[in-house]
Amino acid sequence: MVGSHLTDYLLAETDWQIHGLARWRSPLDNLQHLLPELNSGSRLELVEGDLIDGQSLERVVDNTQPTVVFHLAAQSYPTASFQSPVATLDANFLGTARLLQALQMRAPAGARIHVCSSSEVFGRVPPEFLPINEAAPFHPASPYSISKIGTDLLGQFWAEAYGMNIWITRMFTHTGPRRGDTFAESSFAKQIALIEQGRIDPVIRVGNLESLRTWADVRDAVRAYFLLVTKSPPAGSTFNIGGDYTCTIGEMLEFLVSLSPAKDEIQIEVDPARLRPLDANLQVPDSSKFRDATGWKPEYRFETTMEDLLNYWRERVASQGAFGGR
Repeated sequence: MVGSHLTDYLLAETDWQIHGLARWRSPLDNLQHLLPELNSGSRLELVEGDLIDGQSLERVVDNTQPTVVFHLAAQSYPTASFQSPVATLDANFLGTARLLQALQMRAPAGARIHVCSSSEVFGRVPPEFLPINEAAPFHPASPYSISKIGTDLLGQFWAEAYGMNIWITRMFTHTGPRRGDTFAESSFAKQIALIEQGRIDPVIRVGNLESLRTWADVRDAVRAYFLLVTKSPPAGSTFNIGGDYTCTIGEMLEFLVSLSPAKDEIQIEVDPARLRPLDANLQVPDSSKFRDATGWKPEYRFETTMEDLLNYWRERVASQGAFGGR
């Protein structure tokens, strides 16, 4: 999701040559609208590499010689990390080490590097630490969050030890069109779209609805990332970034349901398979440090983001037929 929206933004707002890292098996669903640019090769190309293969990363850096790097790649599903903790650590923690080492040795001097950590590093936050600033303690609630703590610290270490221009962001919940259906709000929107098309019964299966989230739009997130590498605050800086609208998962679901003509038929059912062993249940950021450094602020309203997400799934269901009712 984020990489495709970042590509949209960079194509529209810069004249940069853009190289997107992809595995040979990477799905291209989110890049369908960019096929003309990919086919022409004028400003956008995909280069093959993998975070678990250090030699492939070295080859990519050698061939592209990047002056700006957005490191967004990860095994990014917290729930999946409980089933595959070692694979998550390999891709996210060791993968970041492999990438930073390749950039240290082979990228042009002065390359600007954004390392994308996560708000999940804060995990189970005591209420007295809300809103969460950069000094809040880490209390990981999943193997994913542990892997992102490692990612975060590696970025800080490489900046300090080797004098590299690296910045670390801990983006809080961000969503919008193209969001994967493993995430709560996108799963709900997909289920609503399937219900509207009569493809599944009018029951939305949910996990923990009490978790508190501050919501941002992915299109605001990628603009924040661009400002980060162009405003160039002090190297090694860490930034919490998030939106302005806070509500529980349950309240978000209520809003999505209210947008549907099937709202009077829809029922909610807790699915035990959707409950995590631990949950990062208070995710409310203090973004003042980043806003002061870059002038960034959100432009998309929560309501717009959710409407766009639901319409994205309506279009996918209508055009591509039956999906699973995940």
